[in-house]
Amino acid sequence: MAELLRTHPLEAWATAFERLPDTVGTTVEPFVAMVDVRLGALGPEVSAALGVDLPTAVNTWVPTDSGWAVWLGPDEWLLSSTAETPEEFEARVRSAVLPLGGAAVDVSAQRIGLRLTGARVRDVLARGCAIDLHPRVFGRGSSAQTTLGLAGVVLLGLSDTGDDYLLLVRSSFAGYLADWLLDAALEFTPTHKS
Repeated sequence: MAELLRTHPLEAWATAFERLPDTVGTTVEPFVAMVDVRLGALGPEVSAALGVDLPTAVNTWVPTDSGWAVWLGPDEWLLSSTAETPEEFEARVRSAVLPLGGAAVDVSAQRIGLRLTGARVRDVLARGCAIDLHPRVFGRGSSAQTTLGLAGVVLLGLSDTGDDYLLLVRSSFAGYLADWLLDAALEFTPTHKS
């Protein structure tokens, strides 16, 4: 049986992103394994089983050995791994949370990531995102489920200077969001004339 090759939904936009200036850098992130975790109660046994203290503060994320854990709701987290296949990651997380009354579901194909970097990236995001992204409010470790343009996204603050973000968007909205980002960044490209 022939193996199917996985094609990234934003492969066609990579060249356009490369032409953007460093002040509004946009990079397509590689696929990562992602698991949605539901747990009714946290305790030291959960941390020990997963190898990470899940964030308990609203709208936060924490790094893990090979990814991140994002607070999505009072009993829901999104975990990622760059070191395991989606099947391996889901099996490991499920075996850790199932005895604790939890559930884990592979959602790796659901979202893809875009890395947004540069001195003007916050200005680009402000064109379509209603949340305050000032570094004193939305720094490293902050996260939000919001809309950017008309696409639902999960936004992670990766720096305390407001110039580095990870944007997770549903695969089906990736092309729309890529076009939106390129249009919003147009003002900050050297060849643009007002």
